Amino acid sequence: MISVHLHGQRFQVRAAAIVLHEGQLLVHRAPGDAYWALPGGRVEVGEAAADTIVREMKEELGEDVQCGPLLHVAENFFDLEGQRNHEIGFYFLVSLAGDSPYLDKARIYRGIESHLELEFRWFPVAELAAVNLRPTFLHASLAADPPAFSHAVQREYPLQSGT
Repeated sequence: MISVHLHGQRFQVRAAAIVLHEGQLLVHRAPGDAYWALPGGRVEVGEAAADTIVREMKEELGEDVQCGPLLHVAENFFDLEGQRNHEIGFYFLVSLAGDSPYLDKARIYRGIESHLELEFRWFPVAELAAVNLRPTFLHASLAADPPAFSHAVQREYPLQSGT
């Protein structure tokens, strides 16, 4: 995976799935997390970001997906568990199969990420402003109808000299 420690920060390349269906968005979180995020994961060396989405959705949910167009590229700067992070994110529109068991919006689903059990659930796009969704630029970008390509710089900590 593309994840290295440089100058006291972790740098990584991540691909994320924007799964929209009937006005709702599929998100997930790890146990103990206060925030929700889009499913996906770190890109492997030599792997196209769209292929990362297909691999991650298969690993986490056991689901084959159709990776569609790239909707967002984000430079995301954030702290996680006391560690500074600089992430380049590729956000793709993704479709589940029409007969996918994960299309039932009333259920909470369990998935797996390495050794962690993940919680997946659907939220109405119109109500995302009330959801602790990270990165936060997604609130506005996902409310756009129709979705349009964007580049975002999300900085959750102040810029310091030399960083």
